[in-house]
Amino acid sequence: MPGDPLRHPPANSPAVGPELIQEAVTAISHATGLTFVNDGDTTEAPSAGHRSYQKDRYGDRWAPVLIAWETHAEQPKFTNPAQGETVMGLGGSEAVSFGNTGFTYVSGQVELNGPALQRMSAELGTEQVRAVIEHELGHVVGLDHVNDPSQIMNPSETPGVVSFGAGDLTGLSLVGQGKCQPTL
Repeated sequence: MPGDPLRHPPANSPAVGPELIQEAVTAISHATGLTFVNDGDTTEAPSAGHRSYQKDRYGDRWAPVLIAWETHAEQPKFTNPAQGETVMGLGGSEAVSFGNTGFTYVSGQVELNGPALQRMSAELGTEQVRAVIEHELGHVVGLDHVNDPSQIMNPSETPGVVSFGAGDLTGLSLVGQGKCQPTL
């Protein structure tokens, strides 16, 4: 997803939200070697049916990665009653394939639990919130969870783990080496 634009609706964002997003994107960029472009604010809201190509909204290009701060009312998946916990964020990528090109990531979205992350910021600091954003962006570039509480890609945040661990960095480096498909 080199040069992929990013868009973020400003609603529900904490005051430091834009700064934390920029810091997290910079960390992902450094770890993967991928370049991201801040494409500004948008009125688009995340959805399960998010389309990776929206010519009327974004012109003749792939939709940018969407990063949004939401509430439980907007995203019911932030409550996980089966595990009795609050989900801090959700992230994922969108891939396409034409002919025999294989699948290529072209877009994605990150949904951040604004109220819960504001509480986390007050209790554990903004670095912990940035780690959640980095975790969700890790999903956007292709990483899955690892069962290691010393890594940001652990499925549950670990207080004090605020930067990528060795395993995270290895995975991010590998996804950054993926073949670019500029003709898509």
